[in-house]
Parts: sequence; C-alpha cells; structure tokens
Amino acid sequence: MPGIAVFLTGNLEGVPPALLYQLAHNKVLHDKVLFLTIITENEPRVWLRKQVEIKDLGQNFFRVIARHGFMEPLNMNQIFRRLKSQGLELDMKETSFFLARENVVPVKELGLPLWRAKIFDFLTRNAMPLTSYLEIPYDRVIELGVFVKV
Repeated sequence: MPGIAVFLTGNLEGVPPALLYQLAHNKVLHDKVLFLTIITENEPRVWLRKQVEIKDLGQNFFRVIARHGFMEPLNMNQIFRRLKSQGLELDMKETSFFLARENVVPVKELGLPLWRAKIFDFLTRNAMPLTSYLEIPYDRVIELGVFVKV
C-alpha cells in the first residue's frame, strides 16, 4: 500500500500490537513502516546527536527511538525533522499513525482487586491522548481497540 505507517509503541523489541491487528483485519502493509518509541529521559535536555536513533530492520521497516528531556517540548514535526537530518525523510501528508487503544476488562480470576482495575480503567480513559501531546493531525490517526484483561 502506498505511503508511510508509523506504529507508536512503548516496546523497544518485537512487533507493535497495532501492526498485528492491522495485518489481521486489513491484510495490507504500507510501503514504509516505522516502529516509533518515545522516551522521556531523566534529564532536562538531550544532546542533539542522541535525540533520534534509527535502526534499519530491512524491507523498508525501521525501528525509531526518539528521546527528549523532561524540560523539552516534543511534537511529531520535530521528530520528522530529526529523522530527516539523519537521512530518513518522511512526509506528514503521506503518513498514517497507528495506535492500539487499551480498554481494561477486570477479570476476578486474575487476582487484581476490582477497585484497582476500576481506578486503572478510569486513569487510562482520562489520560491525555498521545496524539494530542505529539500534535499529530487527527485525520492521520488510526486507533485500534484492544481489550486487556486485568
């Protein structure tokens, strides 16, 4: 499929769940696929040369780690500029951003007290969406719902 797919993930290894769901349901891959992990460091600023790490996984798959300090604002345009400076040029208008939205399902047998599961669910639903924080255009975002048993 033409274009670029960015799968936002907190994991530095493996395949993001959103990609697995995308393949299972739509059975398509974009021309270029990025697994993007954003890490906020425990320092106010991150050196320019450490802000973006690109690993070419082959077949137009890339693992990208974007680091920033806790005092530094961050948005997707900045990440794209940093990637361009390292030789990976992306066009926001050709990019789709995929997220796996986790929905909590309390299961008594798993041992987590129901009140804790409800608090976790409440906090998850009321957290600021990553897409807003990163200023990703809403018309470029695709969210895939995932049910997580706790």
